[in-house]
Amino acid sequence: MKARFAIVGGGIAGLTAAIGLRKLGYEPIIYERTPVLKGIGAGFGLAANAMHAFDLLGLRQGVEKIGHFLSSYAILDQKGRVIAAPDTAEIAKNFQQLNFAIHRADLHRFLIDQLPPETIQLGKEALNLEQNKDGIVLHFADGQKVEAEYLLITDGVRSKLRQQLIPQSAPRYSGYTCWRAVIDNTDINLKEGSETWGALGRFGMTPLVNDKIYWYACINASENNPTYAAYKITDLQRHFRSYHTDIQTLLKNTKDEQLLWNDIIDIKPLDTLAYNRVLLLGDAGHATTPNMGQGACQAIEDAVVLMDELKTNPAIETVFQHVNERRLHRTRYITNTSWQIGKVAQWENRNLIAVRNFFMRNLPARFMQSKLQQLLSEDFMTINKRR
Repeated sequence: MKARFAIVGGGIAGLTAAIGLRKLGYEPIIYERTPVLKGIGAGFGLAANAMHAFDLLGLRQGVEKIGHFLSSYAILDQKGRVIAAPDTAEIAKNFQQLNFAIHRADLHRFLIDQLPPETIQLGKEALNLEQNKDGIVLHFADGQKVEAEYLLITDGVRSKLRQQLIPQSAPRYSGYTCWRAVIDNTDINLKEGSETWGALGRFGMTPLVNDKIYWYACINASENNPTYAAYKITDLQRHFRSYHTDIQTLLKNTKDEQLLWNDIIDIKPLDTLAYNRVLLLGDAGHATTPNMGQGACQAIEDAVVLMDELKTNPAIETVFQHVNERRLHRTRYITNTSWQIGKVAQWENRNLIAVRNFFMRNLPARFMQSKLQQLLSEDFMTINKRR
């Protein structure tokens, strides 16, 4: 009889892990706290490594149909001049996969459709867990207790269960706050993705499928700043009025009700992701700032590495330890590097910005791409894999 897996969290990490488990004959149950399962958020990138992971799950072609192929991506200064333009096609060659941008809700719906309805139980907020030699007991806000043999914690950066296991793992504020929106591209006709770096903050934009645009804006701020929490489109137009006209065009075509706002947070890299019968995956285990576009990508990698280990090892606690060995260094590198990139990208000092932009424009392309090359130079399926 196959082991009983419980998964707490019905986001991308939990859904992808459940799909992988079912392909191996397991019948996991996802416990999701929201009463209605629907994709929320805006857009994000699916880099070549994530598409490689989806390929291993047999899902790549389906994901490609709902994603927008990113042929190029440029970093601009606030006047719209190119600072750097990484060769995304060259970077993707290692995995022989392309890079895509996708709406989070579209990917969420796609993953849900790969699972039988009975796999997901809604309105189940997990408050705490007990672990013993026989298994796991989950306690939910509605008073129910659920027993399982093994637990995957995939409930995101603010995971209560992770903080029960690791009290010092509270989210860490990055120092900047962010607005996002998905708007219509019919009249704008945006073709390529870009991110603008300036003294007043960053502004990114990329096309999506179905003639949509995803954009985001990041401004340095104190945490939970009430002024920024109340910002409307007119406030963002005023804030970014000195930036190039493409930004003003996007803001002009955005309605207040389309805005999503939140502070950017991550968690400081953990010492381990495996706790006997418990394994942390996705943002619950290694939440990162979005500066490398790798948050969801790493959650998808997690699921595929777990699936790979389960194929050959029936001892699941040992599997969890092997997954930890294969994932910890890579996710720590991404979290730390993304944190550093965010600090440099959010510089406000104009003298430092001038020096930064000069070097970024004049350094060889291979050096500019070194961080991404380091990320993609190894196949994540072979990193620290025991032979």
